[in-house]
Amino acid sequence: MDISKEKLEWIYTTMYRIRRFEETMLEQTFKGNSMGVTHPSDGQEAPPTGICAHLTDKDWIGSTHRGHGHCIAKGLDTHKMMAEIMGKATGQCGGKGGSMHIADFSKGMLGANAVVGASIPLAVGAALTAKYRGIENESVGVSFFGDGASSQGVLHESMNLASVWKLPVVFACENNGYAEATPSWYAVSADDIASRAEGYGMPGVVVDGMDVFAVYDAAGEAIARARAGEGPTFLELKTYRYHGHFHADVPLNYRTEEEEKYYHDRDAIKSFEKRVTEQKLMTAKKLKSIRDAIEKEMVVAVDFALNSPMPDASALYDDVYVNYSNPIPGLR
Repeated sequence: MDISKEKLEWIYTTMYRIRRFEETMLEQTFKGNSMGVTHPSDGQEAPPTGICAHLTDKDWIGSTHRGHGHCIAKGLDTHKMMAEIMGKATGQCGGKGGSMHIADFSKGMLGANAVVGASIPLAVGAALTAKYRGIENESVGVSFFGDGASSQGVLHESMNLASVWKLPVVFACENNGYAEATPSWYAVSADDIASRAEGYGMPGVVVDGMDVFAVYDAAGEAIARARAGEGPTFLELKTYRYHGHFHADVPLNYRTEEEEKYYHDRDAIKSFEKRVTEQKLMTAKKLKSIRDAIEKEMVVAVDFALNSPMPDASALYDDVYVNYSNPIPGLR
């Protein structure tokens, strides 16, 4: 396994942080502390972790309504994220974005997006900027989207443009099997969504999205191609969300217990733990120390968010219009 000890620890820390953040967020949502609807991504830790393990703050990602895992994998602060979900002034976006619109341009996070497929052209635009400026080798775009967005016209327009111009972008389709309650086998006219990539002249790769090492390897090749100026790649990451479409959704209304057990038995975090301990790459003691640290982090994050103030009414009109005299670094 050609992954450094430091990277292995980062991968485990990131996956477990995503898992516990989502579970903690759900707890707070059911207590009535979040502002609006939340869409958990627990179960889908491997795709954002395996991909973002190859990225830096100079790389850009576009996210979805189910974007907390992407934010965490890109390095955003969980305390500010929790405060944002609770609508507090100390939140990542001042409490104005909420669960579905967290962004941090300093980390290359273009933002989560409540509109299905809407972040796809944002990542392509970031890739076009890199191409125009001649910095493909240090700044690629990654677009995360679900199977529900795979038939959106904006995806196909973006794929065509990215291929024509050989843009440094990776299309990362997190196929968790359902667009809300509609199964992908019913709504998608292909066994593998990745097969559609051939029509746009780019590689289409099907990846086990419950195996972070498989994601890491596939993402490494795709990102290397992008940095080398060889153009886009389409990754279909077959994964699974453990909870419903949103916090109050009941998935057993459209899924079976047998199906859920199958994916829980293939849990990405448990599989990671088993593999690294059997190969003596990490000790059980080290894994526990990471988990313990994150448990404390979640307690502090919730306390920080609960005790933070609500935004002042005077901030209502702030951030409404772009200040073009003070452009965002890296975009102009």
